[in-house]
Amino acid sequence: MKSVLTAAIAALAMIAAAALAAAPLRLTPADPQPGGLKPGLSVVYGFAPDGEHIKTLADARAVLRAQPRRGKPLSGLDYRDGQPTLTSDRAENVAAQINGYVRFDAPGIYDLDFLTNDGLDVTIGGQRVGIFDGRQTCDSILGTQVEVPQAGWYKLDALYFNRLNTSCLHMRWASAGGKMSWVPDSAFGY
Repeated sequence: MKSVLTAAIAALAMIAAAALAAAPLRLTPADPQPGGLKPGLSVVYGFAPDGEHIKTLADARAVLRAQPRRGKPLSGLDYRDGQPTLTSDRAENVAAQINGYVRFDAPGIYDLDFLTNDGLDVTIGGQRVGIFDGRQTCDSILGTQVEVPQAGWYKLDALYFNRLNTSCLHMRWASAGGKMSWVPDSAFGY
């Protein structure tokens, strides 16, 4: 009887954990709400030395610590597969630390996803909403559902890297269950 009770408790714990994992991530709005933002997102680049490659998010952090270089601001997060990487002057072995805010015009539940070539680690409103620590062609990473408690600006921080040749970085959103669309550049500020 004791083993049956233990198994039932373990099963209920697993069900509860799965239900919690499926719940939308609750974002925290910027407090205070920023004013006078410039359009876009700020970016700092790091570049692998000749003969070395950026293959992981840890490699990206290392090159950003070694020789960070402020870049031309990003207009948003809609950079198609191409060269050079984002607003940098290089096509290969580029790391980028991207910071700013994204504005949600209405509270509610949103679906978010990102397309990237290569690695990406993104937080919005204090929650990790996307991560991929590897290399791939321009493709989506696992989407996330978030709860936006109020309209306004939410802090965005992203670490991104591109290893070879072509690169892309996109963000899409939709109200829960709606059709995904590109996040417009006008939704970003820094």
